[in-house]
Amino acid sequence: MRQGQSTKQYEDETKRRFIQEPANCKLLIVVSKLLTGFDAPSCSYIYLDNELHDHNLFQAICRTNRIDGDDKDYGYIVDFKELFGDVQNAIAVYNSDELDTDSDGGESENIQIKDLLKEGRAKLEAAREALKYLCEPVPEPREVEDYLHYFCGEAENPNALNETEALRISLYKFVATFVRAFVVILEDLEGAGYSADEIALLKKEVEYFRDIRAAIKKCAGEELDIRPYEADMRHLINTYIQADPASPLGGVDRYTLVELIIKTGIHDAIASKLNEKGKLSNKAIAESIINNVRKTIVREQLTDPKFYKDMSMLLDDLIKQRVDSTKSYEEFLVRAQQLVEKMERKSTGGHPQILNGHPLAIVLFNNLASIETGGGFICPENEGEMADLAIGIESAMREQAPAYWKGDEAKETQVLNALFPLLGRDREATRAVFEIVKNQKGCA
Repeated sequence: MRQGQSTKQYEDETKRRFIQEPANCKLLIVVSKLLTGFDAPSCSYIYLDNELHDHNLFQAICRTNRIDGDDKDYGYIVDFKELFGDVQNAIAVYNSDELDTDSDGGESENIQIKDLLKEGRAKLEAAREALKYLCEPVPEPREVEDYLHYFCGEAENPNALNETEALRISLYKFVATFVRAFVVILEDLEGAGYSADEIALLKKEVEYFRDIRAAIKKCAGEELDIRPYEADMRHLINTYIQADPASPLGGVDRYTLVELIIKTGIHDAIASKLNEKGKLSNKAIAESIINNVRKTIVREQLTDPKFYKDMSMLLDDLIKQRVDSTKSYEEFLVRAQQLVEKMERKSTGGHPQILNGHPLAIVLFNNLASIETGGGFICPENEGEMADLAIGIESAMREQAPAYWKGDEAKETQVLNALFPLLGRDREATRAVFEIVKNQKGCA
């Protein structure tokens, strides 16, 4: 409790946070409290570790039966005292009465014991039907490639992934719901009323749609990239968890397709990540590569606008190349790998040697001639002078930019003030260079 806070004030505030701010109060430990007069729809789990019977037991299990949006269909009760032998008796005693269980909708809140397998089958079949309905427009014969075209669009269309994004999100959600519903009753599918043939077909469908979902994610470049969080996770693990060293596993899933092409070469990358099951045609593989490269360009373009504009033009040239024969497909792969490697080197054709070892200065050198200005800044035409200016800006950032300046208005103003005199006191040019610098990953 805070200093000067009464017990009642503390309890009222804690209950308020549990009900209204569940993310800030995830667990309440109580003894003989909150059994009546406490309505928290967000409460999804109750752990019973106390002897409760009849009325108290009934009231306790009522705490999780309030629906809280689409994500909550039911509550969970974890029974450490094996009290559920008394649940039927408690319900028999109280279910016939008009009980006040905090209902504000006028509907009966009496507890109903439902058959898990029966309810699980109903949910599974509903999810199955919704998924098949979503995939109904996919053209026959509904091979993996047909799904890729329907949910990712044509690679020649630069807006295809954006235009089909809603379809992919629905597919990811429906497949996840279908798989979860399947797992709930997996241990007793026969008890749920499925025959041996139906079980075999159901398992085949689950594997099939999981593979389709994975293929679409890879084609669209939408696999979860956890590397930005690795440092924080490693700190948490090293600080709070003690464990023996783990044996290293394959690192394929740690890399995006574009990164894997750089590390292993394009053929190995395709074999290990994009087409490991060998179901994609050359055309589908080419489109998947194009989608992943385009995704990288869109994601990184603000870090170096001029460079990624040039890369986008090279990608457009690559898209025009036909892959309708083995020879043309191999030529496509060679050019695709060259494009990816050029993106990795971050060079469109060389820069003055003085810039070697100055990554920010190289980016600035590439963009100074094309930034918007208000007339006060005139970019040097001589490459040497332009390189000197780029290095001067990098030095100013290193020496004058305060730590953790991104997102801090006062500190960002300091950065702008440091850049202002270097860019002819031109506000537009200063703001343009500031945005380029701000989007660099190494400039904190």
